[in-house]
Amino acid sequence: MASQSWISEFPELDRTDLVALRKLLDGAYRDFSRSYGDGVEAFFSPLLHLLVWFEKLLLATPWLLVLAVLVGLAYWVSRSVKLTMGVTLAFLLIGYFGMWDDTMRTLSIITVATLMSIALGVPIGIMMARSDRVQNTVTPVLDIMQTMPAFVYLIPVVMLLGIGKVPGVIAVVVYAIPPLIRLTNLGIRLVDRDVQEAAVAFGATPMQRLLSVQLPLAMPTIMAGINQTIMMALGMVVIASMIGVQGLGQPVLKSITNQYFTMGLLNGLAIVAIAITFDRVSQAYARRSQRHLQGMHGD
Repeated sequence: MASQSWISEFPELDRTDLVALRKLLDGAYRDFSRSYGDGVEAFFSPLLHLLVWFEKLLLATPWLLVLAVLVGLAYWVSRSVKLTMGVTLAFLLIGYFGMWDDTMRTLSIITVATLMSIALGVPIGIMMARSDRVQNTVTPVLDIMQTMPAFVYLIPVVMLLGIGKVPGVIAVVVYAIPPLIRLTNLGIRLVDRDVQEAAVAFGATPMQRLLSVQLPLAMPTIMAGINQTIMMALGMVVIASMIGVQGLGQPVLKSITNQYFTMGLLNGLAIVAIAITFDRVSQAYARRSQRHLQGMHGD
């Protein structure tokens, strides 16, 4: 009732001015997209070429070779035979049920989006850890990014770039990058101050202290951020399929619109299998790196 009485006191502000403001902002964004849309597309052209090249590489490579590389990476990172066998079984089942090509398309998108998130998120997290002013400026932006509904990310990107791989990857990165930034900042801030002072006493420069002390000690926390980023990126697969991103999300979307229960279930389980694979492998690497660091401190 209080909110309604407040609005009733300003009927012209509520109806006229807000509509005019919306029209002004919509018109400004349309004018911007018409004037600079070609330039923005040219700017993201290398990203499009990378996405197309990586997807074609995964699709053209024999499935046995791709499987061997994935299994080899899983074992090299985790050093776990059980986990490696689980990864092998999961991808064999994905191929058996005819979802290999869509899985490769999804892997190409998720891999590129994760690499972009790392390239952007880790430096931003480092800047936040080094400056309280930067942290106070970036934190509200991250709050907005994490609370904004995922569908909203698609609107400005599609208006500016149309549908396709590039807007899908951009939407995935915007949605998935906040945990990595936050945990990078947290991991560096939690590094023992005595260890940093010892590095300074030995004459380490700020860059040497960052690369040799802070980042290695913060790596388990940063890996947790990468893990969360991958999980959130996979969660955007179905939503990104609405703007033309091919992969496991499109069959799920098709099954929703056409009530194909089995198709949606199998492709959804494939997404779950990929998510569990990335989650377990990244957690195993984080635990192994933590034990390595504890061993170094023990020595």
